[in-house]
Amino acid sequence: MTNKISDTRVSGIDVYLVETKSKGDFSDSTRKVETIGYVVVDVRTDSGLHGIGVTYHEVGGEAIAEFILKSIGQKIIGRSPLETEAIYDDIFAYMRGVGRRGLAFCALSALDIALWDIKGKMFGLPVYRLLGGNRTQIPCYASGGWTSYTKDQLVKEVLEMKAAGYKAVKIKIGVDGGKNPNEDARRIKAVSEALGPDIGIMIDANNAFTSAVALRLAYQLRDCNITFFEEPVFADDIPGLARFRAANILPCASGEHEYTRFGARELITNNCIDYLQSDITRCGGFTEGRKMVSFAQAYNISYAPHGFDFIHMHLLSAYSNGVFLESLFMFTELVEKTFADAPKPVNGMMNIPDKPGLGVTLNYKNLTKVGSL
Repeated sequence: MTNKISDTRVSGIDVYLVETKSKGDFSDSTRKVETIGYVVVDVRTDSGLHGIGVTYHEVGGEAIAEFILKSIGQKIIGRSPLETEAIYDDIFAYMRGVGRRGLAFCALSALDIALWDIKGKMFGLPVYRLLGGNRTQIPCYASGGWTSYTKDQLVKEVLEMKAAGYKAVKIKIGVDGGKNPNEDARRIKAVSEALGPDIGIMIDANNAFTSAVALRLAYQLRDCNITFFEEPVFADDIPGLARFRAANILPCASGEHEYTRFGARELITNNCIDYLQSDITRCGGFTEGRKMVSFAQAYNISYAPHGFDFIHMHLLSAYSNGVFLESLFMFTELVEKTFADAPKPVNGMMNIPDKPGLGVTLNYKNLTKVGSL
């Protein structure tokens, strides 16, 4: 046992997997979601404190877990949890040939989040306080509305979201693989009519369209109270995103597939987005994620993170350009399976618990242990 906070060192890591088969027919414009899961790390210290980190996957969970165990986990053993900047830089440099995006970066994200959880526990403070935040209530929007739903099913779900107290909803577009934008327009107009003028609507194309097709669809939906049009074109199509936004028909959102501040920089300086959607469970945890949000802040770009509302709430508390969290209905069962006490939105608002670190604990009985360091 150590005597001083500054003496605390990482002493070990346990890595777990938890997965569940999708309950229902969940398809977006490009793929059917069959399995969803988390890779969870439990980082131990020689002071007895430990921290939880998490990243999610639809494919590749085993690869993320093995990359932590065999490649980068050892890089934090013996290090101080306070050294998040130095640790991030060291691991980023170490894995630069294979880890600038994708599964390797998801692995780094889980470790970084765990270190921030430990830091909060070291000082007895929630992570949002460490980040300088003071907001304890953050608006959430409800997210679902899959392209595999019939129009009636779609309308039924958004009305349930409204009844649950959400002031905004997000639904998928790109039916028939993005080949039927007129049907998308009919579906969105039906949703808008059912919800009325006081509920915001986000639409997510999941990379389905060219900029020309997306613009034509946006023009059809200009009177449907659309908060933003998410990923109207392929996420790496910077010119296409810029063309879409330049038309100024509907606000543009993107960034869930950007893993570093450099990707956020390209979206922002090329005038591609009105909303940045980076996900700290993918983009390097709090250490890299907050730099992306700060860069957006400098350009007066709003931050609306992808998924993981009970993790991202800490970041939104600290940043004035953080506007709302995404509450993904598809993940409700998995969250309850993984965490014993993850907070949930109430009437469309997330209340941040005043607990040290992330403020959540694990349901170990539901986790499959992959290995330890």
